[in-house]
Amino acid sequence: MASADGDPERLAAVLAGVRAYQTHPYRREVAAPPVVAEIGAVRLLDYGGTGRPVVFVPSLINPPTVLDLAADNSLLRWLAGAGVRPMLVDWGPVGSEERLLDIDGYVAARLLPLLAAIGEPVAVVGYCLGGTMALAAAMQHSVTRLALIATPWRFSRYGSDQQRAVASWWQGIEPMTKSLGAIPMDMVQPLFWGLDPKAASQKFAAFGRMDPDSAGARAFVALEDWANDGPPLALPAAQQCFGDFFERDLPGSGRWVVNGTPVVPSAIRVPIANFISTRDRIVPAAAAPEAGRAVQIAAGHVGMVVGSRAKVLLWEPLREFLLG
Repeated sequence: MASADGDPERLAAVLAGVRAYQTHPYRREVAAPPVVAEIGAVRLLDYGGTGRPVVFVPSLINPPTVLDLAADNSLLRWLAGAGVRPMLVDWGPVGSEERLLDIDGYVAARLLPLLAAIGEPVAVVGYCLGGTMALAAAMQHSVTRLALIATPWRFSRYGSDQQRAVASWWQGIEPMTKSLGAIPMDMVQPLFWGLDPKAASQKFAAFGRMDPDSAGARAFVALEDWANDGPPLALPAAQQCFGDFFERDLPGSGRWVVNGTPVVPSAIRVPIANFISTRDRIVPAAAAPEAGRAVQIAAGHVGMVVGSRAKVLLWEPLREFLLG
């Protein structure tokens, strides 16, 4: 975590906020949706609702629950009550088979079979790296509509500071991860701190000043619990993400091939809504694919999904697109 610029008072405020978070009593309590299909450790969860299924593909990094963060802050549960039948891909733990999968393998051996198992036409929504994977899946499986949310594609468009932060982090942990075969989420968090060094200290300092019984405090803890949770990332998937993608930009340069099929967003002939954050430190707008209709959202990478204005900025436009 950042050192609060060497300011003792700021550092004390940050540490007080961290302690307040660690001792906060909030725990996530939501009803688990039923499993309608599974392959290996990967499951497809059905959130109910009406209409044709819409499959949500989350990132491999961090848990999928950001799309179902809390009973009163859940994109998926809201959509289920608003004329959509959302289903969520839960990548699950890194099992003996998943440990061998790179991103291509997750698309070919997990995502595509899950889409086929539904047995009817589906729309697909991808968030973050899940959007990158959804583009690859849409090249090989007939989908009715495709929505991309904060999706990285042109990795060479990351700023030089961000590229250096990613490269430094990966060089530091790669030798250790080879003996583990996977990357624990505790080792991934410093990457996000490096992309936005001041954000971590500022958010904890602000949390330390909150009323712990307030809705804002509970929302902070729910989000921070999500950010610090999740199964390890399979080493082949990490190597492809930080090598083929960040270092060599295979997707953005048109050289990414999955199952023998080049992934070319412009070749996908279905309606595409491309929700792009203008305040994103994790996936800058310049890194988004040039695909479909661009919808700019004035919120951060996570705030666009669970922030106080998420319903107006993302949920409602997404529903309109899916039902269009």
